[in-house]
Amino acid sequence: MFSIHEPAEGSIEAPLTALAELQRQGLVRHIGLSNVTPAQIEEGRRIAPIVCVQNLYNLAHRADDALIDALARDGVAYVPFFPLGGFHPLQSATLSEVAAGLGASPMQVALAWLLRRAPNILLIPGTSSVAHLRENLAVAELNLSDEAATTLDGLAAGAGSA
Repeated sequence: MFSIHEPAEGSIEAPLTALAELQRQGLVRHIGLSNVTPAQIEEGRRIAPIVCVQNLYNLAHRADDALIDALARDGVAYVPFFPLGGFHPLQSATLSEVAAGLGASPMQVALAWLLRRAPNILLIPGTSSVAHLRENLAVAELNLSDEAATTLDGLAAGAGSA
């Protein structure tokens, strides 16, 4: 079943060639790709240097696990969109239990897990208030133990419950 958030197969050569030309003219500094497949990333990298990739990824939606690791090896940033689940926020008894044990909110724990997941992950969680912004910033100080991270890793297998 097709999802609005899944990348569509197909060539990205035409639009990326136009961006690469703008980059050569000095009008674009860096090029990133969004909602793309590994094949499209490889195609793009043959056309121009790619500095980041943005795809759907969070505790429950982990289709890009191998891609994140490959991009990390190459020094390419990965920006997960809907890091907190998007229109269907992440909810799980396991996530809530881990959060309670850390004295944090489930959303803080979900963001901390992403930061721990790989060194190339860059987070851009949305916010509508200063209080929520402070909650998001506090994630940088949240220390997930190996045990907590392993417990949260298990949520991918039961994605329907996360």
